[in-house]
Amino acid sequence: MELGLHVVRFDWPESFGSIADGLAAIGRTAEDAGITHLSVMDHYFQISGVGPPEDPMLEGYLAALHLAHATNRARVGVLATGAQYRYPGLLIKIVTTLDVLSGGRALCILGAGWNEEESLGLGVPMPARGDRFARLEDTLRLAHQMFADDPSPFHGSTLTASRPLNHPIPLSRPRPPIMVGGGGEQRTLRLVAQYADACNVFFSGETLDERAATVRHKFDVLRAHCADLGRPYEEIRRTALTGLPMGAGMGVAEVLETCRVAADAGVQELIVMVDAVHDLRHLETLGAEVVPVIATW
Repeated sequence: MELGLHVVRFDWPESFGSIADGLAAIGRTAEDAGITHLSVMDHYFQISGVGPPEDPMLEGYLAALHLAHATNRARVGVLATGAQYRYPGLLIKIVTTLDVLSGGRALCILGAGWNEEESLGLGVPMPARGDRFARLEDTLRLAHQMFADDPSPFHGSTLTASRPLNHPIPLSRPRPPIMVGGGGEQRTLRLVAQYADACNVFFSGETLDERAATVRHKFDVLRAHCADLGRPYEEIRRTALTGLPMGAGMGVAEVLETCRVAADAGVQELIVMVDAVHDLRHLETLGAEVVPVIATW
């Protein structure tokens, strides 16, 4: 099992230095700890449940590029890119640029998007839910075509691209890994089965048993979609997202228990949101006492 880090806030103490210095330090420390995935959110404003909209929020792909420049090995990406935030062809060009400039370490993580407040706040159109899913499927289809260096005309249900050139092509082979974020059982997980290299579901619930049951169910649904589409289920990397309140007193034993339950439920990579991530000692602890243990699972 592997461990990833998802950075969801940038309101660090002034003593930590600038946002730029802090994010770079977090990325370097996480990579040194053996964390293999580094991501930030794709939001214009901070989201409810994390902080007020006025809290600092960086543009996702510029922040991911900053993380890439600060590191050498970890995959970097934006979890998850709302399909409505950027024109699909431009989005795929952005992911390709991140891949080229990171030396082949970009992740392409897509979702249907949901935060109407921030879109309206910045004047970005917010299509209806069904239209966003149609846009997501078109983006996934176009990503496969552009990553494969196929500039033939593309016709989808929401867009037409007359010549989707993508030069330079990505360095990742066969392409930057495509992940779809979300656990919707009818549409999202079917899109995973049809187009993605990886899924990302929430590992959440009141108890660890509830979390495990939810994740197992999501993976069973994904397996059924794979069977329906004739795709091997094991081709898809199974990841999950969860919080680790180490800044609120969560100890190593509890972290290991969380990872163990997730692994037993079928999670291959647990992507964590570390409370008080600016306290680099938490990441150092993960590197010293958690990553070497779970690597054997």
